[in-house]
Amino acid sequence: MDGRVSGRDFGQPSGAATLEPMASSATLPSTTSADLPGTTSVLTSGFGALKPARGSMSAEPARIRVASVPRSHVYIQHLSPLNSSVSTLDSGPVSVVRLPDPVPADGTTVPGRWWPPAMLDPAWIADHHNEFDVFHIHFGFDALDPAQMAAVVDELDRHHKPLVYTLHDLRNPHHPDPGSHDEVLDILVPAADEVITLTPGAAQQISARWHREATVLPHPHVVPPARFAPREPQSDEFVVGVHAKSLRANTDPLPVIMTLLEAAADYPDMTIQINLHDEVFVPGNHWYNPDFGTTALALSRHPYARVLVHDYYSDDQLWDYLSGLSVSVLPYRFGTHSGWLEACHDLGTTVIAPSCGFYAEQQDCFTYDFGEDRFDADSLKQALAQAYSARPAAATWPDRREQRIFLAEQHAALYSRALNA
Repeated sequence: MDGRVSGRDFGQPSGAATLEPMASSATLPSTTSADLPGTTSVLTSGFGALKPARGSMSAEPARIRVASVPRSHVYIQHLSPLNSSVSTLDSGPVSVVRLPDPVPADGTTVPGRWWPPAMLDPAWIADHHNEFDVFHIHFGFDALDPAQMAAVVDELDRHHKPLVYTLHDLRNPHHPDPGSHDEVLDILVPAADEVITLTPGAAQQISARWHREATVLPHPHVVPPARFAPREPQSDEFVVGVHAKSLRANTDPLPVIMTLLEAAADYPDMTIQINLHDEVFVPGNHWYNPDFGTTALALSRHPYARVLVHDYYSDDQLWDYLSGLSVSVLPYRFGTHSGWLEACHDLGTTVIAPSCGFYAEQQDCFTYDFGEDRFDADSLKQALAQAYSARPAAATWPDRREQRIFLAEQHAALYSRALNA
């Protein structure tokens, strides 16, 4: 999942809440098997049946303070109950309070800015360990080498702070080579008191590689509640979107685009829309890629192509863009999970995803054979034909809201278990 840049890909999420500091750890209720199924459980579907039972809310909730890395990313925001921090377990109510992201070292205070994550520093942990009960890493450690991650783990252990790790990315989408990410995972996964991931396939990989059994919890909704609505009737144009973004390491859009343009001739109303960020044309920018930019612009002369160059979308601009597509094609050579896929599901936009990673286990989508050493153009054409004639069911807000309650309860129970271990 695109943790490091998804704040920009999904616009600027709202800033972290201001939390009152608390001087002491909470007294926690004991965790039972009813609070949280064993780590072998797969909880990606049928979540209503697996929720902890709801008891009386009269008791004062136990409070668990979580140092979340990061906090202001939309994924983490949507792990909290709506309008509340309290989840009710069989053992009693638990309030999960996530600390706000510290201001980065450069002093930037843009709402939603969390990169680089200041909490991933032994010095920060040493100075602030009395302010949190659980340390939960999601993503943001791209720049840490194994020695730095080992120092973070050691400092948490020194202060007897349980570590929870949600493994979003078995393969980092920003790294062309998996070596450095694998080395950090070799430290992080064995050291974590609890491991979470998003799909059964990822959990199987974790078990095979590290002999750890991960709790599988689904990705929460991405778009805000007000954006959930029935899709408008299909217009006269069937728009297939390929968003090249800024060509991060796992993205290889050209073979996908060329295949789609060839296939579009077989349909009476199909347009292949190609989007890319304007920074690929800026010399000195990290994402400067004039060769691809020039090639993409030349495609604007193709009768079935539309090319749009723009800055990063704001949240609302991105939701409008995705809602305006009939299909979004993910041009990834490698990866694991996708927040983009979840946003499409929320908005009712059909997705064609590559066979690499575990995208098809996240949500219903069509797939084509695409990986680091392979591309089956015919499989993409077949997926396009399927997407043209059928549309997977979109998410509904009532379902996503119920899922969010479930996710909040499962995290509260898991944090309780980690503290009581």
